[in-house]
Amino acid sequence: MTDLHTLWLTETIRLREEHAGALEDSQANRLARNAGGDLPSRIQARASWLAERDGLTAALRHWLQGARLALLVLAVLAILSGAGLAFAALGDGQAPVNVFWALGSLLGLNLILLLSWASGLILAADYGATLGRLWLWLSEKLARDAKAAHLAPALLLLLQRHKLNRWLLGLLVNGLWLVVMLSALVMVLTLMATRRYGFVWETTILSGETFVALTQALGALPALLGFSVPTEEMIRASGDAALNLESARQAWAGWLVGVVLVYGALPRLLLTLLCLWRWNRGRAGLQLDLKLPGYAQLRERLMPSSERLGVSDAAPERLHQVESASSALHSDGALLVAIELDDQRPWPPALAKNVKDAGILDSRESRQKLLEQLTRFPPARLLIACDPRRSPDRGSLALIAELAQSASATRVWLLQAPPGQALDADRLGDWHAALQQLGLPFADCAPMNWLESGHD
Repeated sequence: MTDLHTLWLTETIRLREEHAGALEDSQANRLARNAGGDLPSRIQARASWLAERDGLTAALRHWLQGARLALLVLAVLAILSGAGLAFAALGDGQAPVNVFWALGSLLGLNLILLLSWASGLILAADYGATLGRLWLWLSEKLARDAKAAHLAPALLLLLQRHKLNRWLLGLLVNGLWLVVMLSALVMVLTLMATRRYGFVWETTILSGETFVALTQALGALPALLGFSVPTEEMIRASGDAALNLESARQAWAGWLVGVVLVYGALPRLLLTLLCLWRWNRGRAGLQLDLKLPGYAQLRERLMPSSERLGVSDAAPERLHQVESASSALHSDGALLVAIELDDQRPWPPALAKNVKDAGILDSRESRQKLLEQLTRFPPARLLIACDPRRSPDRGSLALIAELAQSASATRVWLLQAPPGQALDADRLGDWHAALQQLGLPFADCAPMNWLESGHD
């Protein structure tokens, strides 16, 4: 993941939260605070964790694969288009080639669209954006990932904010037209090498002097690169009929190839390099706009001046599947923790020396303190004790999920009822269903062998 990809995912998360509401991000905020750094770094760390959890990172990879395939499709179309221009300009060799009709066929559309793109660049207009929208549309279709819906809009917003969209679009447009012109040149050379062409010019209202001056003016720059230019006698003679002289055919062929190269391919090459340079320079300066509401409201959560109390976000309708976040971290030891136990049962039970007791979590402060500690020192094994006489509310299940994400392996211990009491079967079934949804193993007896040694 490059810096651009991280910024892209951060903007995607902001756009997603702007449209669908705030995400459940308590674990992401803790990890971002623990990572340290300035506010932009913490915002990006938070977004990276959320993107990995919600599948946006994989969707970005799929989108990039689709973008490469879309670019390959457009490049193939450009090659075929260039070959088609060459066939349309030269024909099958049965009839003489009108040099200026051929030149118009090879350069006309290219020059018109080149002027259109240049005027759009100067006037900050949206000329030529159709090709960019086609590329984005093809990229999304070829990605085949429903989670990639916010990726293209997020990229456009990120680039427009720094005025980089014109250079990325220019790189795409000029690069594809360079492929068209190079394909046309290769096909022109192939046709001229395998067929015999005669060249003429025709007019009704213009004089021969006009064609002589125009031919020599267009051939001046190619002549500096070594391309041949027909002499004045050859130009005048070609106005009556195609010359059957080999030198005249070679002179006209060299002139046509030189003009297409200098006025068709070379400007596109220079503009492609210019756009690439501006794109690389602007990409290095990309940064988050912290004035946006989606980022401004994260300041207190990621760089708090004091700890907040109370619920900051509504509980999600469906809890996420628990995936251990400590696999890449150093995890060690075993930990036992209980959630909201009353004083009717003795606690903690007898524990081995290598098992630590984290106590009973019965307040917001104790929960936050333990979660912060687990973020820095994740245990290898975590056993969570719960009282199944209580209902499995969303707050308790969310806490269990957050605790489990901080450990390499987690199990839930559903305690037996105290003497003289019995567990409610329906409520116990609710606990089983909820823990199965979380994907956590559970049992009604303490798995002490597993907690102490790592196996049963």
